[in-house]
Amino acid sequence: MALKTVLISPDAAGMRLDRYIRKLLPDLPESTIRKLFASRDVKLDKTPAHRDDLLRSGQELRIYLPDRMPDSRSQESLRIVYEDDDILLVNKPGGISVEQDMAGSLSLTELCLQHVTASGPVLFPPAACHRLDNKTSGLCLFAKNAHALAVMEDAFRTRTVEKYYICLVRGIMKPPSAVCSAFLVKDSRRAVVRITDSPSPDARPVVTGYETLESGPVSRLRVHLITGRTHQIRAHLAALGHPVLGDDLYGDRAFNRQYKARSLKLCAVSLRLDTGGAFPALDGREFTIDPPF
Repeated sequence: MALKTVLISPDAAGMRLDRYIRKLLPDLPESTIRKLFASRDVKLDKTPAHRDDLLRSGQELRIYLPDRMPDSRSQESLRIVYEDDDILLVNKPGGISVEQDMAGSLSLTELCLQHVTASGPVLFPPAACHRLDNKTSGLCLFAKNAHALAVMEDAFRTRTVEKYYICLVRGIMKPPSAVCSAFLVKDSRRAVVRITDSPSPDARPVVTGYETLESGPVSRLRVHLITGRTHQIRAHLAALGHPVLGDDLYGDRAFNRQYKARSLKLCAVSLRLDTGGAFPALDGREFTIDPPF
């Protein structure tokens, strides 16, 4: 077996151990993670650990991995949707972080850098203009120079970029379409958020629109992300009583198991750009992809 040893950093304190391992090793199948815990091959400070253990800063994590492990760097290929001299738009698979958040983990930013450097040295490494959750798939925009980064970040900040998602949720939406407003409170220590109906000093407003495309025990929605907060769609839909299929953090684990959902059924499928004239060729242009579910 191969031993992977990691020292838990302060920003990971309070995170569940199984969530940390999924981020640390995004290519590791859930079945393998279960076997590692069952065989006591995951240890914290040399003591067998449980998947729901909460991490503490400074702990030593040891994972005894099978000898044959997939090499994510050789298996992943960058799915390019559009590229010019200023931007790079890619289709992010679920299970990979936009930026490196754990020692040794693969990031989409790293894949973009490998892509642009294949043509020669670069002065400006590709930079993400916005973020998608690790488990969320779909369109992610990168800037290839400082001017493009400033323009695109401003467009996302001022909400001139329209963002649409497709997701599968539990149950039938009533009404079948709506624009919902609430407030989101972020718990950075635990890396989760919660939705409330009332404002508070640490709460930020969120607005989420949806329309039902298919209705049933599992409904398919098209979601308009009007504000772009951390975990907004997942937390907001769960608060409405319709969690996203495959979401064990905010969702219904029994529902996920019933439908054998091993990945988050949430995908960023459409971006409509507006740069205010900075990049006329991109203004009003809409990029779309099909979700993988």
